[in-house]
Amino acid sequence: MLDQDGVAVLMGEINSASALTIMQVAERNKRLFMQIGARSDALRGKNCNRYTFHVDIPSTVMVNAVGKALMRDNMMKDKKFYTLTADYIFGHDLARAAKSFFDANGGKLIGDELVATDVTDFSPYLLKIRQARPDVVCSNLAGNQVTTLVKQYAEFGLPYPVVGFNLNTADAWAAGDGNLSGTWPTIWYHTLDVPDSRAFVASFIKKRGKPPENHAWIEYVSLKMMAQAMNETKSTETDRLIGYFEKETQFDILKGRKGYFRSWDHQLMQEAYPFTVKPKGQAKDKWDTLELGAAIPGPNETLESIALTKEQNPCSM
Repeated sequence: MLDQDGVAVLMGEINSASALTIMQVAERNKRLFMQIGARSDALRGKNCNRYTFHVDIPSTVMVNAVGKALMRDNMMKDKKFYTLTADYIFGHDLARAAKSFFDANGGKLIGDELVATDVTDFSPYLLKIRQARPDVVCSNLAGNQVTTLVKQYAEFGLPYPVVGFNLNTADAWAAGDGNLSGTWPTIWYHTLDVPDSRAFVASFIKKRGKPPENHAWIEYVSLKMMAQAMNETKSTETDRLIGYFEKETQFDILKGRKGYFRSWDHQLMQEAYPFTVKPKGQAKDKWDTLELGAAIPGPNETLESIALTKEQNPCSM
């Protein structure tokens, strides 16, 4: 594709392992890769390279978004946490970031179960949770496993609140009314009260008949940022595009604050949001089940305040 078709830029991906492979291809061929959906800290850390820019929020930011919401609600200090972790690079990243947050803010991790990616029956894990009697249960899972877990958790009737450090909008909608609860992170939601975001949502609904989920938003703003870079540099040449992004150029990403790619690790600095789930029966329709919380970081904090610092991130280009 790169040689035969003369492709100038690569964009996309959601799986962390696949994204790492594409990053290596981009580096070998000296082509820019805008990696829009994989969230592993390692991609921006020890595996970072000059040719890759990351749009989605990484594991640490998702944990920080939910963790700050838990602290606000007095659900962190001296609380006992039990986590279920997807047994691959992304899940391990979430677990590592979660433990660091617990340790730094007075939470206590009393159990962590590694869950293979093909698990569909969570009853053995739920029985262990019942025996452990934690204050809070945390999900470090991804994709359909999140939906499966929350449905089975509801069926078990366990009394411990559930929170999670990863959940896409489509998976939340798929859980169904009354099956999902707790606090979760998101990069964007269609109820965000920002003029450009409202216009995007209205246009999407007019064409698709339903609101956009977070992947639709991220694909739109990623292409929008790339188009801005190409238009302003009047080029598709790799070094010129990298230089444009590394200047920490500001981009309108349909949020309250503009975003920019941090020059030294190529991560998009932006707001994140915690959301909670409306009680059963209160949603107007299947897309009205979530309640968006206040942006994190707050208005008086820098966007980098919820991201890994240079001391914490081993990225070296």
